[in-house]
Amino acid sequence: MKQRIITAIIAAAIFLPMVILGKLPFLSLVYLMATIGLSELIRMKKIHIFSFPSIISFLLLWLVLLPEHYTGFIKDFDYSKMELILWAVILFLISTVATKNSFTFDDAGFLLLSVIYVGMGFFYLYQTREASLAYVFFALFTIWATDSGAYFVGRAMGKRKLWPEISPNKTVEGFIGGIGSSLAVGLLFFMFSSLDATLATLLLMSVLISIFGQMGDLVQSAFKRHYGVKDAGKLLPGHGGILDRLDSLIFILPILHLLHLVN
Repeated sequence: MKQRIITAIIAAAIFLPMVILGKLPFLSLVYLMATIGLSELIRMKKIHIFSFPSIISFLLLWLVLLPEHYTGFIKDFDYSKMELILWAVILFLISTVATKNSFTFDDAGFLLLSVIYVGMGFFYLYQTREASLAYVFFALFTIWATDSGAYFVGRAMGKRKLWPEISPNKTVEGFIGGIGSSLAVGLLFFMFSSLDATLATLLLMSVLISIFGQMGDLVQSAFKRHYGVKDAGKLLPGHGGILDRLDSLIFILPILHLLHLVN
């Protein structure tokens, strides 16, 4: 527990000032965290980190992360981001032939899905910060409240397993307790924050963040269980890797943007 607390304090001391600064400093941190997150998945799959397909994956990730106002040089070559993504898909498929299928179609699909999963999650983390610093803190506090509510309610009242095949410690009661805690955050932000949103909108966002944040945690647990690893990485002692800590955040932010709740 002591190690977890120390790691959390150090991580917060790095992460929070960068979030507050925003712009290029925060974008640089987003690129670093996303790159580490993708490397965690690649190692999970046991694909060599410096192989040609892995290098293409990182280049594709950095392209996906690129905000619109930094894409001018791509347009100068008369290309769009989507066309470059298609080139990456073609190179993945060529690699399956060039390696005589030691790099398989399944590997190519895994890398492409991993880039989309990590890339879009961190892309919308930056986009959310560009929209409003308050929205980032709203998402963070809602996730923390959900985790705390799920833990304490689950410990006190949990009897029915939520999804034992993936995460045996989570319970239905804890899941509901997490949603209840998230609603308190929505109410507090309506009362005390500068967010330009109605109470109904904030409560809706709280519920969505809570439900899909817990789903994002289960997705990461499913990854780890499938590939037989305890943690995605070892960067954060006591916590695991980048994806172990930010799995909920990078899962819910694209959803909020797709539903046009954050602009």
